[in-house]
Amino acid sequence: MAKAAQRETIVENRLARHNYHLLEHWEAGLELTGSEVKSLRAGQVQLKDSYGLLREGQLWLLNCHISPYQNAGYALQSPDRSRRLLLHRAELNRMEGQTREKGLTLIPLRLYWKQGRVKCELALAKGKQLYDKREAERRRTAEAEARQAMKARLRH
Repeated sequence: MAKAAQRETIVENRLARHNYHLLEHWEAGLELTGSEVKSLRAGQVQLKDSYGLLREGQLWLLNCHISPYQNAGYALQSPDRSRRLLLHRAELNRMEGQTREKGLTLIPLRLYWKQGRVKCELALAKGKQLYDKREAERRRTAEAEARQAMKARLRH
């Protein structure tokens, strides 16, 4: 099996890179029910406003919307319920120390399949100010214009 097939992305939080400075990344397992896994296979998930929270020594994913699976039968779960993220104790302890700093939060960047299991890529993030977002947009525009100019110059 190829590496790309092993790490097939289910959903990506595109706004996270725009709204936050990403400092550190972790890979966590996700505790799900069977019908939620089937919904993920169908791509019925949204990470837009979700975040991670450390509570009583455990890490939880909040506001992650996984739509109910149509053929689930009687055992329906709430689509916005809190789901436990699975990490090693040492990683949780380190994460807890860092999230206590002012202005830092845990943001899920993407959900993906890894060897048949659902994984969540988490990042320790600090919110960007409006001027940071504008600066990043200016830089991106300048780089795009420079690439276009070089491309046009190479053509002539």
